[in-house]
Amino acid sequence: MNGRYSRNMPALSAEECAVLGQKHVCVVGCGGLGGFLIEILARIGVGAMTVVDGDVFDVTNLNRQLLCEETLLGTKKAEAAAARVSKINSDVKIKAVTEFLTMENGSQLLEDCDLVIDALDNIDSRRILAAVCAKKDLFLVHGAIGGWFAQITVVAPGSGVLDKLYPPKAQVPNKGNPSFTPAVCASIQATEAVKLLCGKPSTLLDKLLLIDLRTLEFTKINL
Repeated sequence: MNGRYSRNMPALSAEECAVLGQKHVCVVGCGGLGGFLIEILARIGVGAMTVVDGDVFDVTNLNRQLLCEETLLGTKKAEAAAARVSKINSDVKIKAVTEFLTMENGSQLLEDCDLVIDALDNIDSRRILAAVCAKKDLFLVHGAIGGWFAQITVVAPGSGVLDKLYPPKAQVPNKGNPSFTPAVCASIQATEAVKLLCGKPSTLLDKLLLIDLRTLEFTKINL
């Protein structure tokens, strides 16, 4: 086993680290959640990543987006993500997609992926992503943040979980996003992703974890 991953163990076995090195994960969204997710997955040793985002960095991203730097304002987020991964772990095969995921391009973008992670920031895009994952028979690790709050769940293909979370005409109020909220949410998403990739049972399959960082209350409910 590569000494790079020795500190993964014994939390992960050498066999599980080897499995991670054979897996391909798609992270859709390279902003607040996506930046932390991509960093964690690159460091733990996921073998390949496709990172998808059609947006560019602006000054409002500097407060929370790990990949955003003052020198990168105006830079495409997906390209910055790929550059960051190459600096962290040159063994990771990284593909940057500098466009937004749609129903038209979704199947192609998720081709050959083993797992998909939702790092998006709007309901419409999440619905599209869930529909494409259902079509491709892929598990989706969902995360969303707002202010001091976060939610995470694991969506089985075709389960309709996101329809329960976001019924028609649902709207999400703007609560802002301090830097610590995406860090916490992405860490838990990455934890569930690693479990799934290693063949371990997911704690959040058909369950929703609600986090209130003001009170440090963590509530898990059945869906």
